[in-house]
Amino acid sequence: MIDNLPGLRTFANVVAAGSLSAAAREMDLSLTVVSKRLAQLEKELGIRLLQRTTRRQVLTEEGEVFHAEVLRIIAAVEQAEAVVSGRVGTISGTIRLTAPGELGRQWIAPAVAAFRRLHPQVTVQLLMTDAVVDLLDAGVDLAIRFGSLEDSSLVARPLAPNFRVLCASAAYLKQFGAPTHPAELVHHQCILIGDQRRAVWRFDGEEPLSVQVTAAFSTNDGGAAHALALEGAGIARKSIWDVGDDLAQGRLTRVLPDFAISAAPLHALYPSHRHLPPRVRALVDFLSERLGKAWRWGT
Repeated sequence: MIDNLPGLRTFANVVAAGSLSAAAREMDLSLTVVSKRLAQLEKELGIRLLQRTTRRQVLTEEGEVFHAEVLRIIAAVEQAEAVVSGRVGTISGTIRLTAPGELGRQWIAPAVAAFRRLHPQVTVQLLMTDAVVDLLDAGVDLAIRFGSLEDSSLVARPLAPNFRVLCASAAYLKQFGAPTHPAELVHHQCILIGDQRRAVWRFDGEEPLSVQVTAAFSTNDGGAAHALALEGAGIARKSIWDVGDDLAQGRLTRVLPDFAISAAPLHALYPSHRHLPPRVRALVDFLSERLGKAWRWGT
């Protein structure tokens, strides 16, 4: 029988932090203490929970199953502690959150700051990247992403509408002209996000259209694509969340507005087998309300 709550919490923190040393820093403990707690837990269980090398750590098959149960147990213990101490309604702990870079800077970071003013006992670690992060491998509690859910191990909760637009600066359109049909994009300077030389841009409608465009510029960063469009470098395909204010204030102009691009709503994603801690659920609710109020671009 396991009677080792410090060991369970240490194990959960090691998985979330990605290494023993990172967990030790977050818990304000020595690396020796963290290592001993984990070793004692593995001894009590009689199984190996983590495979560790000099470069990385991964959960064993048994460790992955045990980790899911540990998260459920810790959440239940935290709730019980809250009831006993009269802290019901107060949330605390660390939330590891990932979001696309540009959306994260413009919308998620300010929202998280506002959330923490309401819940000062919460610590938020915000990872902003346009790459798709494996939540379990990275020890991430919550991801904010555009588009449909492709990973069946995750739960997706809709946060806010979204649609994509093609946009360019007035200077670019003055020099190269504005296309009147998607087929004309093959003759334009296009800004692609990713590492591919070519991409297919699809348009919805009674007769869906697909156009293969060639990159004048390509970048792995959505913010850089936005900056290139503002500088007159070409036509970019962007979320309305990223460029809506620039369109409204004339810094960018919408290209081919009569040809709709497939929508990619904004979702909060979290592992399906994980008991969602109250602090994470509270943040998801907060983001849903805040982003819903911020939406102002129609359909």
